[in-house]
Amino acid sequence: MKEKKAEERAAAPGVEKPDPAKTEKPEKQPEAPKKAEEKPKEPEQPKRRGRPPKADKDKAAAPKSKAPAQKPEKTVKKEPEKKTAPTIQTAPTPKGPEKPQDAPRRGKEQIVYIKLNELHAFKNHPFEVRDDEEMRAMVSSVKDKGVTQPAIVRPREDGGYEIVSGHRRQKASELAGYADMPCIVRNLTDDEAITQMVEDNLNQREEILPSERAKALKMQLEAIKHQGSRTSGQIDPKDAGKRSNEIVAERNKMAVKQVQRYIRLNELVPDLMKLMDEKKLGFTTAVELSYVSKKNQNYIAVAIDSQQSSPSQAQAKRMRELDEKKLLNGDVIDGIMMEDKKEVDKVILTGAELSKYFGKETTPREMKDQIIKLLDDWKGQQKEHEKPEKKNEQEK
Repeated sequence: MKEKKAEERAAAPGVEKPDPAKTEKPEKQPEAPKKAEEKPKEPEQPKRRGRPPKADKDKAAAPKSKAPAQKPEKTVKKEPEKKTAPTIQTAPTPKGPEKPQDAPRRGKEQIVYIKLNELHAFKNHPFEVRDDEEMRAMVSSVKDKGVTQPAIVRPREDGGYEIVSGHRRQKASELAGYADMPCIVRNLTDDEAITQMVEDNLNQREEILPSERAKALKMQLEAIKHQGSRTSGQIDPKDAGKRSNEIVAERNKMAVKQVQRYIRLNELVPDLMKLMDEKKLGFTTAVELSYVSKKNQNYIAVAIDSQQSSPSQAQAKRMRELDEKKLLNGDVIDGIMMEDKKEVDKVILTGAELSKYFGKETTPREMKDQIIKLLDDWKGQQKEHEKPEKKNEQEK
């Protein structure tokens, strides 16, 4: 029994001693790697979609706070873009002048070539297209260079185009053998077309007959009056408050009184108007005769043709006064025309003096016209001689 107890005592401490050594070493050593292995596995926890931990919520809140911080930066960058608002305000300002004139249309206008047979003359066009020296010079220029300045036209309701400015260019193109010509198409009202037609022709034509100017100014005056009666604002703001004849005078660089006189010439009968265009009747005399009745105007035209002499301004004034009193007739007109004019108004040349320069078949009227033409040429030469003399005096 004692031996068994001794063996058990010897075995008991031997069993207990290795157990702590064995258990302590393997338990501490594997636990360290297990903890190390578990820590890297912790990132797998975000798989929980329903309830993230508070730390994750704070982390998620942090980037969200940064995102709105970036948004104000973008808005701050957009604020200087709002400074472009002044440019938007200036955009309507150029649209303002669209109503009065051509400034806005110039960007849209294009030159197009239109066939000559599609171009029609302006209704009641006051300017004649004459086959004269000026036209022949234009035809030669068109053959050499073509039409350098496009015509202004507007669409017609019946088809084709109505010429506002460019009647002579159309004729020159036709005589030059062309089938079309350059044009600018504009949508113009009747009043706008008349105003532009008159201004372009008066400024571009070198030779204008008094009858043409008289008709053109009358058309322009009526168009301006029509525009002024509207509330559409078609009339130029600069002309607001001015009378129609004042506007016409300014646009054509004329005196108001001169405009009124030209417009008054439209009251002449065709025969007297023709005599004025032919320079057989003076301008101021023609204005006086325009106040005479149409019937007596025809008597005056016959008297001028039969006597080969035109009345003076004083005689025309007397005829006007007698006509107003209903005392003028054909016999009175002949009597006035046969009166001797004042010495200031006449220069006497005998037939013997004129026969040295004209043939026997030359009529007195042809002699007079030739003399006046020679005097005009002489006057032009005198002006050319005066210019260098004035320059020499200025240099001294």
